[in-house]
Amino acid sequence: MNIQWYPGHMTKAKRAMQEDVKLVDLLIEVADARVPVSSRNPDIDELGRNKARVILLNKADLASEAGNAAWKQWFSRHGYTVVAADSRSSAQLKQVNAAVSEVCRRKLERDLKRGIANRPVRAMVVGIPNVGKSTFINSFAGKACAKTGNKPGVTKGNQWIRLNKSLELLDTPGLLWPKFEDPAVGLRLAMIGSINDQILDREELALELIRFLKRTYPGALGKRYALSEEENAEGESRPEGLVILNRVAESRGCLLRGGGLDYARASNLLLDDYRSGRLGRITMEFPPAAE
Repeated sequence: MNIQWYPGHMTKAKRAMQEDVKLVDLLIEVADARVPVSSRNPDIDELGRNKARVILLNKADLASEAGNAAWKQWFSRHGYTVVAADSRSSAQLKQVNAAVSEVCRRKLERDLKRGIANRPVRAMVVGIPNVGKSTFINSFAGKACAKTGNKPGVTKGNQWIRLNKSLELLDTPGLLWPKFEDPAVGLRLAMIGSINDQILDREELALELIRFLKRTYPGALGKRYALSEEENAEGESRPEGLVILNRVAESRGCLLRGGGLDYARASNLLLDDYRSGRLGRITMEFPPAAE
């Protein structure tokens, strides 16, 4: 599958961010821990040039523990300050406070030498659609400040949120880049829900997910959908994965009026099971050394 999605409003959002970045001290870049590289917009590096950076690997509870550890080491080796967390957990987000204090330490020291005290640190929260930026902000603030939703495009414009006397956040819309050079990137983003589902062939996407899981997490499907050994074996030998999709439809009662299998509904169910973590903690890409 070759997936591309870059709606027109993102061009306007990017221009606004280019102006607003001048007002902030650092970027908090939110990525999806299951696909840490694919879910990072390469334009952010240019946008945040010469700005301090904290990378939050969000939804870490949906990624494998081994994957989280490998990616934290990889980003650290490349000079990034990185936190892996579930942004719904305010306790885990204490790590973000510590990371922000660390990357802004020199700035705060310079301010004190100049006699500037009690000036809040301003951070721009950036990332692609549906990686959980607004959920992170709400948990970080301890109150509902930003709109949230389990689909891309919920945040439409930039908004300032004052957390306390020492930190202000600027929430920004999810921003993709105009073209995915690697088709695998678009495929991974579609699987985690960062691409508008309405433009996707969800049945083909579900089959792609089955192929990946059979190759990398062979027990996940069998455990969730009670596959027999024969179904597991046959699903592995048939690259299209239709045997397993049939089983998903049968086990979950995805039937049409005439009694046939409802592949569209089964595909939606399978994708939702993956995105919500009901198939287990699954990382979709690993650092080169870990592979």
